[in-house]
Amino acid sequence: MDNMNKFAELGLSESSLLAISTKGFEEPSPIQKMTIPLLIQNEKDIVGQAQTGTGKTAAFGLPIMDMIVEGSGQVQALILTPTRELAIQVAEEMSSFRGGRKISVLPIYGGQSYNRQFSRLESGVEIIVGTPGRLIDHLKRGTLDLSHLKFMVLDEADEMLNMGFIDDVEFILSKTPAEKRFLLFSATMPKRIVQLAENFMSEYEVVKVDSTQLTVDLTDQIYFEVRASDKFEALCRIIDVEPEFYALVFCRTKLKVDHLANALLDRGNDAAALHGDVSQAQRERILDSFKRKRVNILVATDVAARGIDIDDLTHVLNYSIPQDPESYVHRIGRTGRAGKLGTAITFITPSEYRQLMQIQHFSNSEIRKETLPKIKDLIKIKRERIVAEIKEVIDQDDYHDNMHVANELLEGFPPDMIIAALLTHAYKDEFSTDRYTEITDPRSQRQSRSTRQNQPDDYSPDQEGITRLFIALGRKDDINAQKLVNFIRQEAMVDPNHIRNIQVFDNFSFANVPFQEAEHIINTFRGKGRDKKPLIVAAKPKNDNDEKSQRSAPPKRKQKTRRSKKR
Repeated sequence: MDNMNKFAELGLSESSLLAISTKGFEEPSPIQKMTIPLLIQNEKDIVGQAQTGTGKTAAFGLPIMDMIVEGSGQVQALILTPTRELAIQVAEEMSSFRGGRKISVLPIYGGQSYNRQFSRLESGVEIIVGTPGRLIDHLKRGTLDLSHLKFMVLDEADEMLNMGFIDDVEFILSKTPAEKRFLLFSATMPKRIVQLAENFMSEYEVVKVDSTQLTVDLTDQIYFEVRASDKFEALCRIIDVEPEFYALVFCRTKLKVDHLANALLDRGNDAAALHGDVSQAQRERILDSFKRKRVNILVATDVAARGIDIDDLTHVLNYSIPQDPESYVHRIGRTGRAGKLGTAITFITPSEYRQLMQIQHFSNSEIRKETLPKIKDLIKIKRERIVAEIKEVIDQDDYHDNMHVANELLEGFPPDMIIAALLTHAYKDEFSTDRYTEITDPRSQRQSRSTRQNQPDDYSPDQEGITRLFIALGRKDDINAQKLVNFIRQEAMVDPNHIRNIQVFDNFSFANVPFQEAEHIINTFRGKGRDKKPLIVAAKPKNDNDEKSQRSAPPKRKQKTRRSKKR
């Protein structure tokens, strides 16, 4: 009752308190303590800065549920999210806040049947949670009426910006009534997001949750320094040594996600892969299996993991080190939730140590170094665990169905021989040292410096190959590296993390991307150059001498086009 009093003090209704009690919330999170009273007690708009896992949905969802008219059939709240997964997750969460009220919540996203959405909209809904593209479709078709809108919520605003949706967001906002409450939530506050708030909000309050709270309180942060080629073996050792491993494992690329998930399956783990190439129907099945713990390891890219909100994850594991400190905070914010302890593990190679220290400085937390368990220690732990499990069966008196088999065996063999044979029969592979390979010290002198530097990362596109792209744009076209990445991302909708080693010259540029993304990018830009010629093509193999000459004497546009045709 004391915990419910803490929520009641925020001004929530009895129906919301009932929903909170049903969900088992223990106490309000910082963002909830700050946002809920503001939303209930005054008429100002709100800008909230908080990372994933801070309870933002309840912060705006509970008071919105209290303040809309139930059963009206009119859209009174619109929640805009960057991804389908997050739209589904937020819609489910909002529905759980109803507390018996007749309030209809509808998720709207691409990949879902239009007819189903038309039918639901026509029958009347009070709250819509949607992604930009499909919402714009409905607005243009005239099938979505926002004239009665009271609340507009923009969730994960910085991710909208990163994914190139900011123009779509502004279009949707322009179609909403002037008289409404506007709530904007974002983990970071880049200038473009601040500008968006100033353009579409009148008077607003700013609430901010310090990122240091997100990473320190309930998340134990550790790292292991290993060679890139030993990462998979290191992961398997961690899985085997932990009594429970229910985890999100982050990789940087789609190819690496697929390779790692398949390798884990081959090893006998219940694993699944989630990334941008997975169909919507398959995504929903995978997430459902993960939530029900039919799958206990979900390997994902950062973008695909958006919207995954599971309170009892034991681990978040950075198989690939995040590109920036903000991504690290986002990732590990998915464990250590709802009052439960969680562990965040990061694998780094020696060359990534400085990057990890930058992350540690940003998060203002301690990321301590640990040593991987040795093979003999793993076997010992497994044996101890099996002994404990057998003792538990005996304590629970749950063995009588097999007593006749035991008595039959005892007639011919001594007890210790029988037990040893049964353990060998049931756990032979578990006790075999052949299951593991040795992990060498990543800084060992036994491995030459050149070998360490050229060692490819397991399950990375490097093993399959990298495509070097030639882009017919350069400094004379007002292009720099950041503009080039944004341009390719917006047109081809690829993860900007896949675009590497960018070099911009006067008349043209180069960039490296994995084969799979390269094919998509080339197809996207086919016929979009001058005279309908390819704007982006696969470059010839890199030649240092050629590149030096190109720096000193950049070719004319005409010469560059002829070279493109030869490719």
